[in-house]
Amino acid sequence: MGYIYKMKWFVLLYLLHLSLFLPNPSPRAFHLSGHAQGTTWHITYYNNDSTILASQIDSILDKLDSSLSLYKPYSLICQFNRDTGYVADDGSGKDCQHGVRMDAHLKAVVQTSLDVWRQTGGLFDITVQPLVEAWGFSAHKPDEYPDSAGVRKILPCIGTGLLSIKGNYLLKTKPCVRIDLDGIAQGYSVDVLADFLEQHHVMNYLVELGGELRVRGRKQPSGERMRVGIEAPDEDGVGEQLIERVIFPDSGAVTTSGNYRAFHERGGKRFSHTINPRTGYPSDNELISVTVFARQAIIADAYDNVLMLMGLEKAMRFVDGRKDLAAFFIYRNKEGAIVSATSKSFNALLYP
Repeated sequence: MGYIYKMKWFVLLYLLHLSLFLPNPSPRAFHLSGHAQGTTWHITYYNNDSTILASQIDSILDKLDSSLSLYKPYSLICQFNRDTGYVADDGSGKDCQHGVRMDAHLKAVVQTSLDVWRQTGGLFDITVQPLVEAWGFSAHKPDEYPDSAGVRKILPCIGTGLLSIKGNYLLKTKPCVRIDLDGIAQGYSVDVLADFLEQHHVMNYLVELGGELRVRGRKQPSGERMRVGIEAPDEDGVGEQLIERVIFPDSGAVTTSGNYRAFHERGGKRFSHTINPRTGYPSDNELISVTVFARQAIIADAYDNVLMLMGLEKAMRFVDGRKDLAAFFIYRNKEGAIVSATSKSFNALLYP
């Protein structure tokens, strides 16, 4: 027995000694992709082995859809909009408000939405869903667009001030209040995927979902910086997509909002998908697209919509007044030419 015991230790020590001289595998690129949230997703990560699987990503996105998707009738947001969720009551029978019990995903997105609503004086407003539907940017297409009387009828149902959070419940003070998280949920989804990678000790990656993305680190083993291309607008939708600018972020998120893809046209007039919650009408200014850089995709995603509504001058002042945002604007000048402009902080991203 003693001989066998010593032999086992000898073999173990030999293998350990041998392993010290074996080369460690170099990190390399792994590529994953799939379909979710009505679009595509792509992940590139650098690691010694395939730590992350596409099935894991699909599972996470399915869970997010169960909370945040307007196209899944069983989702929490759809329950809230139908007003068939839980009823919160303090036991007195008074001030009973309709709402839904939130999971961690819905709560995180709503809390950030409330903060951005306050920061922007109400320009970012998730209760805009009735207007989004009225202007034909939802699954239910209207027979005609609303006139001024129709817009005035909808506006009393619009306003994040009609929402409140009590514990884990999201409540509304009017049954007509409905929320639309499309302006922020995709960015949040990107953050969830990026956090999942980091939890598995993957620190060099690019996560992209529907054009919204987040990067960290560098390509391995070369150490080359990640490149992110900003598309030039193709207003006709028939030309080859060109890259307007390339940026080189070490870490952070990049999202874009534009009116050259999501729009309707009727009677020779183009209607943008970006709805102003104050007026009830689609955005109508010189901006064609806004690309925002922020540390988190949920923040970039929320503010790219806001900046589109502000117009170039106000949007530039707003971004330059903040340390946590940078922006790239494509717009049509007074002569009708398509030109671009950058915030002061965005310029640092343009060079490797």
